[in-house]
Amino acid sequence: MRKWIGSGSPWIWLTAASVAVSLLALIGILLLLAGQGMRYFWPSPVYQFELNQSAAGPVTVIGELYQQQTLSRRQLQDSGIALPAGDAVSFTRYLIKVGNRESEGQDFRTLLASDVSLQTTPPDVLVLERNTNGTAYGYLAGMLEDGQPLTGRDLSQALQQRLPQIAALSRQAHDIQFREMARINQQFESLRLREKSLQRDNQLDERLQASIRAERLELERQYRQLADKLQGLNRDRERDALLLRDMHGQIHTIPLSQVRDAWYPNAMGSGQKLAHWADQVQKFLTDSPREANTEGGVFPAIFGTVLMVILMSIVVMPFGVIAALYLHEYAGNNLLTRLIRIAVVNLAGVPSIVYGVFGLGFFVYMIGGTLDQLFYPASLPNPTFGTPGVLWAALTLALLTLPVVIVATEEGLSRIPASLRQGSLALGATRAETLWRIVLPMAAPAMMTGLILAVARAAGETAPLMLVGVVKSVPVLPVDDIFPYLHLERKFMHLSFQIYDMAFQSPSVEAARPLVFATAFLLVLIVVGLNLAAMGIRHSLRERYKTWSQ
Repeated sequence: MRKWIGSGSPWIWLTAASVAVSLLALIGILLLLAGQGMRYFWPSPVYQFELNQSAAGPVTVIGELYQQQTLSRRQLQDSGIALPAGDAVSFTRYLIKVGNRESEGQDFRTLLASDVSLQTTPPDVLVLERNTNGTAYGYLAGMLEDGQPLTGRDLSQALQQRLPQIAALSRQAHDIQFREMARINQQFESLRLREKSLQRDNQLDERLQASIRAERLELERQYRQLADKLQGLNRDRERDALLLRDMHGQIHTIPLSQVRDAWYPNAMGSGQKLAHWADQVQKFLTDSPREANTEGGVFPAIFGTVLMVILMSIVVMPFGVIAALYLHEYAGNNLLTRLIRIAVVNLAGVPSIVYGVFGLGFFVYMIGGTLDQLFYPASLPNPTFGTPGVLWAALTLALLTLPVVIVATEEGLSRIPASLRQGSLALGATRAETLWRIVLPMAAPAMMTGLILAVARAAGETAPLMLVGVVKSVPVLPVDDIFPYLHLERKFMHLSFQIYDMAFQSPSVEAARPLVFATAFLLVLIVVGLNLAAMGIRHSLRERYKTWSQ
């Protein structure tokens, strides 16, 4: 045994076991996130439960079976639930998603299996995904067009035909409101700031006043035209409605402008369910969040995460590489250099919230406030850059990940043989040419390693972003077709913050739980995708320059 331990074999097996456990844990996390998140988009069957709870007669409950638990009699009695007499020591409790929030008051309801006298899956149960008030369950009782009932038609087919038309009108209305009218509002603001600047400089004469007045009148005319067009589109959108009979037998009039999708889950085949699942995933990736982030998509958060990571990478790489080059190639091995290296390593262990506080004070208030005073005085007291935004978030995370890039780059520089530098200098190259043509290309894989680590950490940060730019919801993205196209002063959404917001700040935790898993799984995929891209570049550079050191 002692000889076997001395041979080193136990350490090899221990290392292999540790790697296997790590891989199993990673695979388990991914499967958990994917399984819990992706099933949210699958069209689950909708049940109709008949209950014998009331002296007035049976009670009907319609909804999805969200969760099923077996609880003891003692637990249920402690919760204040009245139980039937008998010898049963445990009961099955159902958590049913009943939707219809405007009439039910909440999305979920609990039932005891012992209270259910009949459980069926009617094929004509309709599920509505709405812009507000969550999901609705019931039976299609009719349709209205301009307040008049539609007759002599297949109502289900008419509903499926009208929804794409309403969606097209909604997209047109959205483009008018958030693109064309936003562009005119920006022109109004630019005109106001120019007039204010001219007044401050005492240059606003009658000719300029008349010119500004004429421009303002033209903008008002264009705005009125768009407002009239938008009003017409909204009128067309509100023209059609459907009648839904809920589980209490009450009829609800729901405008089709509020309906995003409608389907009959109990009548769908496997192929239809798969197509519906793919469509729901596509909407999740391309739509904006709704209902306090408990429904809808995550596209603004995806866009904000990727944009912030790209800006952070553009900032952190040059500074990290330059700092590593100075420390390794130019600075002497003295006490000051050793202290700087210790400080760099210690900075990597500083809590991220400290960086957020520093970014808020230094980048936002000091630098941003100075920029406003120098370049945007006409906008004051309303800040332009003196408020949290995507630029300050990127700079804060660049500062946070800078030690990682410095350490990784310096480690790569130390692996380059000194003979290559000496040979280059001996052949007549200057020190700068040696660094540019020999050292930096060979250290590029190490730089990419630092970038990979920086991206992985920046994409998952939450605490500092809450102070320097991330918000719960944004009306517009930081990039649009309005000059200057990239608006670095705007606030943005981030996947990690959205996960936190859905998990801990949501008014309906149960409703948001599947989206928490789906968003977390998406964040992992984005981080893995960015890392794979960086690893591909690193591998290409490594293969290109590996023969230089041989």
